Amino acid sequence: MSDGMSIGDYLIARVHDHGVRHVFGIPGDYVIGFFNRMAKSPLELIITSDEQGAGFAADAYARMNGIGVVCVTFSVGGLKLANTTAQAYAEKSPVLVISGAPGEQERTKNPVLHHKVNLFSDQIRVFEHLTIASAVLSDPETAFSEIDRVLDAILRDKRPGYLELPRDMISIIPETRAARKFPVPPVLIDPGTLSEARAEAFEMINSAEKPVILAGVGVERHGLLDQVLMLARKGTIPIAATILGKSAVPEDDSLYMGVYGGILGNEGVTDYVEGSDCVIMVGAYLSDLDIGSLTSHLDQGSIIHITADRVTIRHHVYPGLGFNLLADLAGAALRSHEPGHIAFASRQIPFDGADPRAAITAESFFAAISAFLCETDVLIPDVGDALFGSAEMTLPCPFISSAYYASMGFGVPAAIGVQLACPGKRPVVIVGDGAFQMTGMELSTAARYHLNPVVIVLNNQGYGTLRIIQEGSFDDIHPWHYSRIPEVIDSGKGFLVKTGLELKEALVFAKNYSGLCVIEVLLGRDDASACLRRLGTAIRKRL
Repeated sequence: MSDGMSIGDYLIARVHDHGVRHVFGIPGDYVIGFFNRMAKSPLELIITSDEQGAGFAADAYARMNGIGVVCVTFSVGGLKLANTTAQAYAEKSPVLVISGAPGEQERTKNPVLHHKVNLFSDQIRVFEHLTIASAVLSDPETAFSEIDRVLDAILRDKRPGYLELPRDMISIIPETRAARKFPVPPVLIDPGTLSEARAEAFEMINSAEKPVILAGVGVERHGLLDQVLMLARKGTIPIAATILGKSAVPEDDSLYMGVYGGILGNEGVTDYVEGSDCVIMVGAYLSDLDIGSLTSHLDQGSIIHITADRVTIRHHVYPGLGFNLLADLAGAALRSHEPGHIAFASRQIPFDGADPRAAITAESFFAAISAFLCETDVLIPDVGDALFGSAEMTLPCPFISSAYYASMGFGVPAAIGVQLACPGKRPVVIVGDGAFQMTGMELSTAARYHLNPVVIVLNNQGYGTLRIIQEGSFDDIHPWHYSRIPEVIDSGKGFLVKTGLELKEALVFAKNYSGLCVIEVLLGRDDASACLRRLGTAIRKRL
């Protein structure tokens, strides 16, 4: 495949081989030549309003497609992606960052070129800390193998990688025609270690009276759903999910309980998980948001924690075993348990959209959205009460959010990545007014590419989550007429919603409308979901 190909063409071919069909980004002079090649290739360029929007869109695309690509120019573009790449690393999203750069010949005698910070190496030094693998494609004879090395690492570890492409390297055809791969040495599992871990885990599960599986985002990232369900069915073991792992397990499964997140989760789920004598964590982060570690009460002596690179059973650590142990457990003969009552009622109050006098509250809003969603949707709550209020909903559809790294502004650009990765799905974004003001201009990108997300802006006049934690004027933002944004971008329909009836009418219209919709929901300035109030109380104690 590589015979006679330029470095730029080889990079395009390799990402296409891995299933990428869309590349997100903004052009600039150091990368415009590569953009021109992509424009003539099978890849479709998605030009966003801002580089951060491109990064978030590529992240969401990766979560749905298995890999995403964002491409920008040097420094002024690349450094804007530091935050979105950090999120992809933290939440294990396989994104390739491609940055144009000054040509190698231009760098002679260290000239002062536009977009340069201090040294030409400054940008890659930043991304070395934010990615699993990185390279500057400055040597034609190693460029192909470096591209393969970085892509292999991204796909293996489900984390972002970085390639810097000097503009005078794009058209170079290496004298060595074939790509030289750096083979990844196989992970050698010590049979004795695996046998010991297997025996300890089997004994712990079979002797437990109330085991439970806690499914994290790793279940989705590493394709472990079948193994998790097999383990659950063999042992009749109920399943809870972390917030970041929400929807990794179908929420209509008879063994699914709901989200566990300390005080962030359903009280019944929390009591069940924390009362378990064997918690089997699969691909879960031990973080303050993902499992509510600030407020959780999990006994390490009752935990089997399986991640991509290690297994911890009680207080014993087995490095290198990774998900191999899960496959063993799923295929083992386990005794059937009696999980007891695992159907936990939602905290959401019934929604009566027929009462025109009823003002909308956070609780009634989430009840309404729960009834609105269907299997062809993808729910994308942004950070804040949009996320916390969504956590307890039982969903018929996929759910993605920045539920660990918690970067505000993910939701609207994520909708673009989701719908391009899965054209049969319709994104439903729930976003606070504060987060919307960060990246909401990407609705222009959605309109340009004929996408039709439903974007629901919760307008409580500022950073509502922070108000719950610490009241101050710094929590306020300048008011916008969010429902009129479709007029500004000349696309879609907007709704200003104050009552239950207006919300019901807007949702019914959106469900049957083929264009994008912006629904602005007016909430009380100090209104919040019960979940957020519990979290705010816990955080205030630590201030």
